Amino acid sequence: MPKIGTQNKLRIMRKTDHGLFLDGEDLGDILLPKRYVPKTVNVDDEIEVFIFRDSEDRLCSTTQTPYAEVDQFACLKVVSNTPVGSFLDWGMPKDLLVPFREQKIKMREGEFYVVRVYLDRVSKRLAATCKLDKFLDLTEPTYQEGDAVELMICAKTDLGFKAIINDSHWGMIFHNEAFRPLKRGEKVEGFIKQSRADGKIDLCLQKPGYEKVTKLTDRIVQHLQANGGSAPLTNKTDPEIIYDLFDVSKKTYKQAVGALYKKRIIELFDGGIRLTKK
Repeated sequence: MPKIGTQNKLRIMRKTDHGLFLDGEDLGDILLPKRYVPKTVNVDDEIEVFIFRDSEDRLCSTTQTPYAEVDQFACLKVVSNTPVGSFLDWGMPKDLLVPFREQKIKMREGEFYVVRVYLDRVSKRLAATCKLDKFLDLTEPTYQEGDAVELMICAKTDLGFKAIINDSHWGMIFHNEAFRPLKRGEKVEGFIKQSRADGKIDLCLQKPGYEKVTKLTDRIVQHLQANGGSAPLTNKTDPEIIYDLFDVSKKTYKQAVGALYKKRIIELFDGGIRLTKK
């Protein structure tokens, strides 16, 4: 059954001067306005659309893709404040409302906020909320150390960066693990560092354990081979340069260099590192 607030494949029932009417099954006929109609479609074809309510509260559809669908998190910009709440730009013709009751603090125009999109049970209208806690940590986490997860960065704190794990749980990337700049709303791959006894989850941006060092040594050797056997990388090299080259922290890079040096694969000199002559 088609759902409001999501992408759906609907059958074209008929063409009119106003656009296409699509078979919404239990939702009834749904208009796809003429400005969104592709050039080559026919009655009985299926078309993928997003279902929402227009400014007159009628069910409508569009071929545009929103920044987030129902039950998803996104970082969205406030475009206006009104007596009923704040409206967000979510890439759709009609802006998305955050009612005052769903705001943790008063939202400011022009600022970005992490929200969750939901379908109001009473009005059947799409809206968003800043109260994220009621959607997270509802199930017991079953992550194992080293598991790869999808993270959304939500806030910077005194301890580090608070992040949503797989749209399901809260986690923390401590400052010593954040070896590159992180922005609110950014989605990144991360790894489970530790699930603690108190239920809190520690995260990192690179796979924990010695495996990450082993893979990095190969990449360093390949980098040296591609650059004449040497590279101007020293203990004083900026961490961001290391990240740009190898996608790792400077700490992990130094561990890998140490491993290569012990095996006499590389040698150190005043200007950087180079492959040993064998």
